[in-house]
Amino acid sequence: MGHRSKVALTLFAIGLTGFILGAVANIIYSKALPILIEVFPQIFSSEWAAWGLVGAILAIVCCLIYAYLL
Repeated sequence: MGHRSKVALTLFAIGLTGFILGAVANIIYSKALPILIEVFPQIFSSEWAAWGLVGAILAIVCCLIYAYLL
């Protein structure tokens, strides 16, 4: 495989991964989050839990990016 085709394939893989993650985030936001808020109202209404989830997601994303770059 040539260098340009590897670059194009890598960019396509990153774009496809981003598309899939965006679709999953939309599903979680529109379908799963209202159900979770209904089932666990105290946990998801507290501010620390929401920021904890955001921090956990950011940590996972950063680890995935780091692992991908190695």
